[in-house]
Amino acid sequence: MDDREAVEACYRRMYQGMVEKEESILREVLAPEFVLIHMTGMRQPLEAFIQAVQNGTLNYSSARHQKIIVDLDGEHGKLTGQSLVHAAVFGGGWHTWRLQLVCHLVKQDDRWKITEARASTY
Repeated sequence: MDDREAVEACYRRMYQGMVEKEESILREVLAPEFVLIHMTGMRQPLEAFIQAVQNGTLNYSSARHQKIIVDLDGEHGKLTGQSLVHAAVFGGGWHTWRLQLVCHLVKQDDRWKITEARASTY
């Protein structure tokens, strides 16, 4: 698997971990310094994000990836993913969101990790 494929796989695995509420998958692909920047501007660091997925504050049932663009520069990468995400977050009802995540990644010990994900709609 080349670096572009590895970065895309990292993004797909993140969503798998979110849907399955699988902490080990999330820790596999998210860097310790990871932060999710919500549409509201709220910044959620790794531990708070994992806790919110685990306790149901952030509920995801599926993600259908529509478009994934990967840009690499040595050990750093940027991925823009557009996915149809079925989710119920922060006590709201279930909706299918046209969710765009702009992710920044770094290659650590020959593995790609997401350091930041900024959410918006598309």
